Amino acid sequence: MPRPIEALIHAPALAHNLARARACAADAKVWAVVKANAYGHGIAAAYEGLRGADGFALLDFAEAEQLRQLGWRGPILLLEGAFEARDLELCSRLRLWHAVHCQEQIDWLAMHKTHEPHRVFLKMNSGMNRLGFTPSAFRAAWTRLNALPQVDEISLMTHFSDADALRFGQDGIAHQLAAFEAVTQDLPGERSLSNSAATLRHTPRVRSDWVRAGIMSYGGVPDYPEHDAAHWDLRPAMTLRSRIIGVQNLQPGDTVGYGSSFTADKPMRIGIVACGYADGYPRHCPTGTPVLVDGRRSRTVGRVSMDMLTVDLSDLPQAGFGSEVTLWGQGPKGSVLHIDEVARAGGTIGYELMCAITRRVPMHLEALG
Repeated sequence: MPRPIEALIHAPALAHNLARARACAADAKVWAVVKANAYGHGIAAAYEGLRGADGFALLDFAEAEQLRQLGWRGPILLLEGAFEARDLELCSRLRLWHAVHCQEQIDWLAMHKTHEPHRVFLKMNSGMNRLGFTPSAFRAAWTRLNALPQVDEISLMTHFSDADALRFGQDGIAHQLAAFEAVTQDLPGERSLSNSAATLRHTPRVRSDWVRAGIMSYGGVPDYPEHDAAHWDLRPAMTLRSRIIGVQNLQPGDTVGYGSSFTADKPMRIGIVACGYADGYPRHCPTGTPVLVDGRRSRTVGRVSMDMLTVDLSDLPQAGFGSEVTLWGQGPKGSVLHIDEVARAGGTIGYELMCAITRRVPMHLEALG
């Protein structure tokens, strides 16, 4: 039989989370953000649950082409736009909308020969300081784009750096929103401002014709631990699970794993789980990281190794060889271990855990009912 680890992708959870984005921003259309292979869930698997979106947003042409092959005929937005001039030919062939965030991309459009003008999203750097035109340069970029016959409609976008902040103020989105609105208030075109955090926390303060449902589509919480998934009514779209493949009995003073980083201070039972950092489980998760064993909470002990990790079975006398271990996601008997809790224990974020699942982990889809 194959090694027992697997990732299960829950299409019903994806559809539910997408509906939550719609409910939060009832007057807006929704981009389902599927960059990074749908946050590690797989484009084809995620498509099953997210096809009710108004459009898909991503980075890679190969992923856009895959969506077209899956049958998607609606809008697809390239969030970083073209990377070189000839990419515009692919945009035309695949009917892609694309971001414009620098003068070089406008130069390419000006030289591009096309029968169909392009729909572009002009991006403002309102304070994130990654991509986009500064507020002082934004209107000139808009004017130049608007004069090009290669450009049809110009939409306007920006990205918030602190939409998950604790309050709507200078440490949140207010300063970026003010910068955006001051420059764009009299410009035509649809707006796309809200990411997951802004959609959940700052609607209706922010006018977005398109919201970008990224991490929330997959059941991750952008403002964890202030709020958890239950607060926002989000469901985990990925379950990483495996089984116990061995059991050891420890005496006080026995150590566990490489570096002997865990020492038993009492008699213990531990289970060895077929999951390690070569599967994408973080090596830096310390003793005490939560897991579910047959749906009941336990903890890891010792250091995560390449192919295995160890869990405490001392308070779970019925657990043993073959018991199901939920590393995150939906466990048996209605149990749930949210990915954000595991990520916090490991000093990271749920986004990274989703994206880190490696190719050797089989993925299976729980289809819509």
